[in-house]
Amino acid sequence: MTKKHGKKYLEAIKEIDLKKSYTPEEAITILKKIQVTKFDPSVEIHLKLGVDLAKPEQNVRSTVVLPKGTGKTLKILAFVGDKDEKAAKEAGADFIGLENMVEKVMKGWLGFDIAIATPEVMPKIAKVAKVLGSRGLMPNPKVGTVSSDVAKTIEEFKKGKIEFRSDSLGGIHIAIGKLSFSEADLMENFLKFYRALTAVKPSTLKGIYIKSAHMSSTMGPGIKLDLSKIK
Repeated sequence: MTKKHGKKYLEAIKEIDLKKSYTPEEAITILKKIQVTKFDPSVEIHLKLGVDLAKPEQNVRSTVVLPKGTGKTLKILAFVGDKDEKAAKEAGADFIGLENMVEKVMKGWLGFDIAIATPEVMPKIAKVAKVLGSRGLMPNPKVGTVSSDVAKTIEEFKKGKIEFRSDSLGGIHIAIGKLSFSEADLMENFLKFYRALTAVKPSTLKGIYIKSAHMSSTMGPGIKLDLSKIK
C-alpha cells in the first residue's frame, strides 16, 4: 500500500532534486526552508552500511558527545548502590536505586531513555537484561553506560552524548539536533557524529563502509548526502 503524504510534504519535496546528492551543508540549508511540522522537529541521519550482518564483529556500536547537544532532555535511570546515590542525584539522574528499580522494570516500567550502572551492581541487575537488552537499554561498558564514575557519565549524557548502532538491516538512524538549531551548530554535531562513525569502521570490512546516507527532518522528505568531500 502506497503511503500518502500531506500537502506540506509534497510541497517540500519539490525543493529537492531527488537525482542529486547534496553536501551536508546544502542539506541543512534546504531543511531549514522546508519544515513540514508545526513542532520543532529533529534533524535525522539515516545510513545504510556495507557491513556483513553474518559477522558479529561487524556490528557497529559506539557513542559520541554532540558538542551542541541534542535539543532533547533525556531521562536517566541510575542503577547504583547506596554509596553512589548522592553523586547520581547531584549529577541529574532522574531515577535512582537498585533493587527497587529492578523490581519496577520487571513489572513493565520503562519510563527512561538511558540506563547506567556501576560495575559492582551489574550482577544484581542481570534479571532485567532480557527486558532491557531487547530494547537497547541494558547498561553496557562498550557504550559507556557501565562506569565507576557515575557523575561524569550522567553529565555527559545530559549534555548530548548519544549512542549509535547498526540495526538488523545494517542501518543507523540517529538525530543530531533540532531544526531550530543554527546551521553551524547542526553541522558541528553532524561532523562529530560522522567522525565517530568512521573511527569505528570494522577492521574486517571489505568494500564500501557507508553505502548511502540521507538527512531529513521529522516527518519530512529525505535528502541524499554526498560525503565524499568530508575530511
